[in-house]
Amino acid sequence: MAERALIAKTFFTRLKGLLGTTSLAAGAGLLIAPCNSIHMFGMKYAIDCVFLDGDYKVVGLVENIAPGKMSRVFGQAKQCLELPAGVIAASATQVGDVLTVVAN
Repeated sequence: MAERALIAKTFFTRLKGLLGTTSLAAGAGLLIAPCNSIHMFGMKYAIDCVFLDGDYKVVGLVENIAPGKMSRVFGQAKQCLELPAGVIAASATQVGDVLTVVAN
């Protein structure tokens, strides 16, 4: 889903998220932890969001969330992978899938 994902795990990196960016390149992503919902206030473009539990199991999906919107709260989610809009559909990701995370 993302060949290059940054991790936002401090208060300030989670607070900033993708704010101030004008796009998210193909293959890029932002993993926010902890996180069980997101907002798009101040954003300039839509994104896809994959909500994951602690074992990287998909517990929620939000496709093409537009600037100014909020996701619902996914109670089981421990983290959120933010991706370019269209990645969820292109990858056929579904609730229940388990992602593999490889650090480099």
